[in-house]
Amino acid sequence: MDLLNLFWIFLVVTSLVPLIRQQIIQATRLRLLRALEEKRNSRVIALIHRQESMSLLGFPVGRYIDIDDSEQILRAIKMTDDDLPIDLILHTPGGLVLAAEQIANALSRHKGKVTVFVPHYAMSGGTMIALAANEVVMDENAVLGPVDPQIGQYPAVSILAAVEAKNVNEVDDQTLILADVSRKAIAQVKDTIRRIACCHYSPEVAGKLAEELASGRWTHDYPITVEEARELGMNISTEMPPEIYQLMNLYPQTVQRRPSVEYVPMPYPLRPTIPGRGEER
Repeated sequence: MDLLNLFWIFLVVTSLVPLIRQQIIQATRLRLLRALEEKRNSRVIALIHRQESMSLLGFPVGRYIDIDDSEQILRAIKMTDDDLPIDLILHTPGGLVLAAEQIANALSRHKGKVTVFVPHYAMSGGTMIALAANEVVMDENAVLGPVDPQIGQYPAVSILAAVEAKNVNEVDDQTLILADVSRKAIAQVKDTIRRIACCHYSPEVAGKLAEELASGRWTHDYPITVEEARELGMNISTEMPPEIYQLMNLYPQTVQRRPSVEYVPMPYPLRPTIPGRGEER
């Protein structure tokens, strides 16, 4: 066998290995999802956005809530019996308002109990989806985020503040148009939150959630902790099933030459000891 044939064999093998690895990971995910469904007697749906690599080329691709996500989740809800509980595992930086609203509306209409699990973060549109759940289960260090609308690269509330700070005759027409769109966007998001949250919260709590999350009180990337979410009136639990963390490990980030974080992957009950040796003296 000459070097040219060996080169082609090497090229084929290196091209197939990532695909085979991905299929193995996908099969493992499905087994874990099914095990969690059997344990909780529910339909489990995972909406997990991690930066992924395109096959072969290796370019990183950012993920966010889009129309394809909403279509897939709506189909999954449609295939679920009305009385069967739904568990949604949510890990997302946010995304399209339209897609997030569709998912939240569908979940709020489901008759069975809806539980949203947030192992790390669910920002922006992810928080809107979480408001549609009967219960939100968060890791103690997980966070949610404000749902204030963004117009282009600017927060809608900031556009309004800029217009109000100046004489209207000194503001160009495009900025005035953006201000009008911003005013409508804020009102629409507040109405959506009230409608969704009223399915599981009192009108008073739903109104408070709408005002606090959509009025621009915080910057769009502000992390809302478990304690702050409870103060807003959300039904938050921190009893996260261990299977959720196992599932997150099956959604790896883009492989880098040098890992940014390294540690020994084993629990330390008290003081770290080297496996196979006694306690350190």
